This record gives sequence, structure tokens and C-alpha cells, in this order.
Amino acid sequence: MTGLEALQSVQYVTAKGKRLAVVSIDEWEAMIEWLETLEDVHLAREAFNELKAFGGDRKRAGWLKWDDVKEALSPNCIVSDWTDGALCMQSPRKMMR
Repeated sequence: MTGLEALQSVQYVTAKGKRLAVVSIDEWEAMIEWLETLEDVHLAREAFNELKAFGGDRKRAGWLKWDDVKEALSPNCIVSDWTDGALCMQSPRKMMR
């Protein structure tokens, strides 16, 4: 199920004078995945535009080489600030930067 399909499957109920939207957990998870994908696409576009601004030169753009940092990272962490070493964050979203 796509995120859009999940949004279209919402059922409405009224409880205590408030109108509420109800979705199944599968639909909710599909919407979350859809939103995460949209966020990933946005981050990838930002990263591409940043790289493009530096003429495609990853070093000038401040990007790190994977081989230089992969040993410092645990499987669930990304580098968020290399000036003080590797900092662990749970979101892999900025891995491309």
C-alpha cells in the first residue's frame, strides 16, 4: 500500500464531539514509510545541489570518504560532526552527506 492509498483509506468517527481520523496500523506504517521516503528524497536533492555547487568535488563540499570513517561507526550510527570524532545518531538519513 502506498502512502497516498493509506491516506485515502482513512475512516472518520466522532467521539466526544470531536471528529477523528482512524487508520489501521498497516496503513499508518505505510504513511510513515512514505513520509520517510519523501524526506530521504529531499535530503538527497539537497546533497546533490550542494555537491553541484562545488563542481562535483566531494572533498571541497566537505564530504567524508566512506573508507576513512566506516571503522569508526557502529551499524546504527552516522557521522554527524567529524571535528570532534564520530557522534552516534540513530537516523541513517544523512549518511550521504
